[in-house]
Amino acid sequence: MQADKIWRAALGELQLQVSKVNYDTWLKDTRGLYYNDGIFAVAVPTVFIAEWLKSRLHPVVCQVVSTLIGQKVEVSFQVQALDQAGKIKAGLMPDGGTSLKVLEPAASKTFAFNPKLTFNTFVSGDCSRLPYTAAIEIAANPGSVFNPFYIYGGTGTGKTHLLHAIGHAVRLLDLSAVYMSAEQFTNEFIVSIRNKIAEEFRYKFSNADVLLLDDIQFLSCKTQTQECIFHILNDFLADNKQVVITCDRPPRDIVSFNARLRSRLEGGLVADIYPPDHKTRLAILELRSTALSAYFDPSIYEFLATHFHHSVRELEGALIRLTTYARLEGNDIDINAARQLLADMISVSRESYGHYPAQSVIHAVADYYAISPEDITGKKRDLKTARARHIVMYLLRQQNHCNLAEIGQILGNRDHSTVIHGCEKISTQISADSQLSKSIEDIRTMLKSDKPH
Repeated sequence: MQADKIWRAALGELQLQVSKVNYDTWLKDTRGLYYNDGIFAVAVPTVFIAEWLKSRLHPVVCQVVSTLIGQKVEVSFQVQALDQAGKIKAGLMPDGGTSLKVLEPAASKTFAFNPKLTFNTFVSGDCSRLPYTAAIEIAANPGSVFNPFYIYGGTGTGKTHLLHAIGHAVRLLDLSAVYMSAEQFTNEFIVSIRNKIAEEFRYKFSNADVLLLDDIQFLSCKTQTQECIFHILNDFLADNKQVVITCDRPPRDIVSFNARLRSRLEGGLVADIYPPDHKTRLAILELRSTALSAYFDPSIYEFLATHFHHSVRELEGALIRLTTYARLEGNDIDINAARQLLADMISVSRESYGHYPAQSVIHAVADYYAISPEDITGKKRDLKTARARHIVMYLLRQQNHCNLAEIGQILGNRDHSTVIHGCEKISTQISADSQLSKSIEDIRTMLKSDKPH
């Protein structure tokens, strides 16, 4: 088959241009289908793969195929099932083999997922590597892996983004996905109880293939609602239908949940997601700036990444404010203007996420590393104590915005150059060391919950 020979040659070229992981995941199981009237059709096994290739590799593939054929062609990715020998099965193409046709969802599939919250717009870093990778796998094979899938983390870390991204992806497989916040679920369930139609409420989920439940912590202390969601989860899992749930803490920490529900939630993959590190925040700003067609001096991005480190939501909000001002005024924004424009947001961020007494910071870090506060302020210089001391310096600088002299005085009258070294060391390492980044976020959580000592 001429088309397949051309495509095999194209795959040889593409193997040199894309990573092995991308080749094995997205290209390996594809076949040349036909070449006619300037259209080169490639058979792919799933709609999800077709959409990924179309959005990520389409220009590269077109260029490679055009070079091999000797004239400009348009490449079309078309869904065809392949047998074990890699040959195309007849009669299984959804639209007769003429194009990639994504079927419209039926009336039961009309939930409007946010078009901005897709896998393409999610910036993954060490802080979100596991939940992001698992979400990709689930979107490609719902019900087959990691079921249920439980993501937990603080506000604005990307949990809802991943739910919507999964929702978009499974609809490309012509599956129905239901998204609900736990609060919405509770309200609808209460109404069904009042109207004596609780069974009808449960039945409304029976035609869904995927259940996406957000912020399940709001079911705390709601005994009847927990019982209802427990039975719905059982129904989904018994039918190998996918369940994805988000929360602000792991199941074991929601003590007001009944034991059966906690056990069910822990029965699949439990993955944490925490605020992005400095490097990931810069990547998020770059992606969002491109989407907004707004470009600033690198110092502005550094300023934003430094002062808005608690959540992606506040980081994006600060960028949008600067972008809006720049467009309205028609002026470039320098670092001083950025400070003035964002002063109130920085102040609110500090109040929301904590401006803690220096001794509370020292005690929190000491408790985390199982050393004494006196070790941190004293002269010990072993690796663990030095790391803890540097983290205190970093937090006092970043969290409390103390000046160098003040930090030096708090930590046993140390020289300001020592403080600079400690802060810079943590700032440099936090971008490359995911464990350090998570440790600092854990300490911030201890401070916020007032549990350091």
